[in-house]
Amino acid sequence: MRDLWLLPPGMEDLVAVDAERLERLRRVLIDHYHCRGYDLVFPPMVEHLDSLLEPGGEDLEIETFKLIDHASGRQLGVRADMTPQIARIDAHVLKRTGPARLCYAGPVLRARTRQDFESREQFQVGAELYGSYSARADVEIVDLMMDSVSLCGLARPQLDIGHVGIFRALARKAGVDAAAEAELFDALQRKSVPDLEAIVGALSLPAPIGDALVALPGLHGPVAELDAALEHVCRVGPETSEAVANLREVVGALQGGRGCFDIYFDLSELRGYHYHTGVVFAALVAGHGREIARGGRYDDAGAVFGRARAATGFSLDLRQLIRLAGTDQAPANGCIFAPAQGRGLDEAVRRLREQGERVVCALDEGGDRPPPCCDRRLVVDGASWRVEPIATTGGANTPSR
Repeated sequence: MRDLWLLPPGMEDLVAVDAERLERLRRVLIDHYHCRGYDLVFPPMVEHLDSLLEPGGEDLEIETFKLIDHASGRQLGVRADMTPQIARIDAHVLKRTGPARLCYAGPVLRARTRQDFESREQFQVGAELYGSYSARADVEIVDLMMDSVSLCGLARPQLDIGHVGIFRALARKAGVDAAAEAELFDALQRKSVPDLEAIVGALSLPAPIGDALVALPGLHGPVAELDAALEHVCRVGPETSEAVANLREVVGALQGGRGCFDIYFDLSELRGYHYHTGVVFAALVAGHGREIARGGRYDDAGAVFGRARAATGFSLDLRQLIRLAGTDQAPANGCIFAPAQGRGLDEAVRRLREQGERVVCALDEGGDRPPPCCDRRLVVDGASWRVEPIATTGGANTPSR
């Protein structure tokens, strides 16, 4: 007999309390974004493959499930990330001339995961701000990302921030070709100083540039040390000045008492290097070794759809966040168990539900036991109905006497 109940690797059901928690937090987050002027959009799960791979390119190609559309014969993809879809909506559907604030929430599916033990099906929630090159746009998005983590019940998150423009400027100043840049990039991601020294030596790079590249893996720490770290790259010349000034402006604004989170910098953090163009950032929490939300600036978003736009945004996996938050984020209210019939019962149940209570009615008089979710019952008291706790001394959901 086949095990038809088994799910593919990396897939899981979300049921009962966890499903309720995810839906409740989805509403909380979307309402939070709505209050800040972000319009909700719902892109489709499947699109033409080419449009789903922009702006992620190669980073998204290996993560995307592919199939053939029998209606058109074209290759389709199941979205692995909603960011390219939001860029398409901004560029081709909305076509707004000024800043556009968009938010989204929905499942994404990945053929391969970016990290071990990561679920292949995620519930992605995020926000994007288009049409502004201002550092204030990046600050707004970072604040929104950190608010999201806190609203999910994770206390004192940490913000890690960097800027891909610094490494990009150093590589450009060095005049290296694409292959050498890729080698330097790989060594930086591994934070391997010996490999960086070997590559810099083989390329015979001038001392200021080579020294800055070798120093990058060690340029990280509390934000109070940022200025000292930036001096290493400023010595190269004016080529890095734009990226340095932008990073300083964003960090300075975030330090102005905007939120309850600690800020750390990492000048060798190049997540999304192939499509990010400016600041990159991630949220982390103590006891969890991986980022729980991530984002950054990716200007020229929408160019492939015929309209390049400045853009900055973030996303998170709500499934991951509810697992990390644990039972602290369980629904506050239980459930009320009502009998199958009784004079005035329907009116009593209706009033309770109008008050926001969850009420489950028995199907058979005397035959139903309260389901596990019920912590109270509706009992008749003379001519009226009242709610009383379900006694648990004799076991779960033992009727009160």
